Amino acid sequence: MTTSTPPRVTWAQADARRIRRQFLDEPTDAPPAAVAAAMLGAHAQVLSAAELSLALRTAEGTRADVRAALWEDRTLVKTYGPRGTVHLLAADDLPMWTGALSAIPAGASPMPPDVRMTAAQTDEVVAAIADALAGAELTVDELTDAIVARTGPWAGDRVMDAFQDKWPRWRQMTHVAAHRGVLGFGRDRGRKVTYTNPGVRPTAGARALGELVERYLRAYGPATPQWFAKWLAAPAGWAAELFAALAGAGRIEEVSYDGAPDGPRPAWVAAGDTAFEDERPARGVRLLPYFDAFAIASQPRERLFPGEAYGRALAGGQAGNFPVLLVDGTVAGVWHQRRSGKRIAVTVEPLRKLGAARLRELEARAERVATVLEGRAELTVGPVTVGPHA
Repeated sequence: MTTSTPPRVTWAQADARRIRRQFLDEPTDAPPAAVAAAMLGAHAQVLSAAELSLALRTAEGTRADVRAALWEDRTLVKTYGPRGTVHLLAADDLPMWTGALSAIPAGASPMPPDVRMTAAQTDEVVAAIADALAGAELTVDELTDAIVARTGPWAGDRVMDAFQDKWPRWRQMTHVAAHRGVLGFGRDRGRKVTYTNPGVRPTAGARALGELVERYLRAYGPATPQWFAKWLAAPAGWAAELFAALAGAGRIEEVSYDGAPDGPRPAWVAAGDTAFEDERPARGVRLLPYFDAFAIASQPRERLFPGEAYGRALAGGQAGNFPVLLVDGTVAGVWHQRRSGKRIAVTVEPLRKLGAARLRELEARAERVATVLEGRAELTVGPVTVGPHA
């Protein structure tokens, strides 16, 4: 009996592949939905950041193209994605996403005992949401009334502490309804959020999870089960069992990932996706917005945010709170943009001196940001004085 030595993958090779597959080396002519599929979703807690994440990866796209894909073509869906946070997901991927996210083990409810809902109550509320939102776009208050009419007053009891207010009981299950495919975001009505039913039938859990792992590894591999669990906000032990089952089925395979600060470690890629030798080192300057998928999912974080960048561009080790400057594939600064009419003031704080060629490239990147936002850029290279998520 012989055993083969797992292929060795360096940090530089993995970083270069991630950048290429994220369309961060060469922009793509693909539509926003295809970009979202490759990224495995764009974080949209701040919608303008998601618009930037998607459009910056295209050759000529703007925020208007992303909005058209979301609200007119419906090739994008705004809903609750990984980590229970709002994302823009490709509509074609929604069966996989809902099947996978609804199959992740739920942890203990953080709600007090008198606020929690039973499994039966959860199912009743989800069914009421599905019925109320079918073919409709409802505000939170309208949806609350519709749920109460279908379930009873208990679902509308204002018992949830939220932002110095009380929310109705059913709202603790908003993300559950989304993960079961019956709730997504509709167009805002003035300053009010609306919800609608995307009408999705989730893929069976085991099949959906297998597909999600394979696609995650193609986008962000090599990766460990622990990194996958962190990306999803899922239990680490559960993720380890999932990876073991997929490895046993021949769907993922082990490599030796020489990317961690403490030396090589076992990590995983999708089966057959082991050809890293031809990956050219990442080169160039890039500006990534808040919570960009590349900055969130690339691991190990200490290599993507080396040296001073770890303290300056992260918030307690958490990625995404600052827009980041990439230089040759790693974080080398932070930036901020402020709009005033058509003027987009872009301030970039490099953590090391940029030469003349880099500065010219940075000017082009700032112009591209302004083009996406349908404005004109005014670049300042200097300290970013605002805090995280400002």
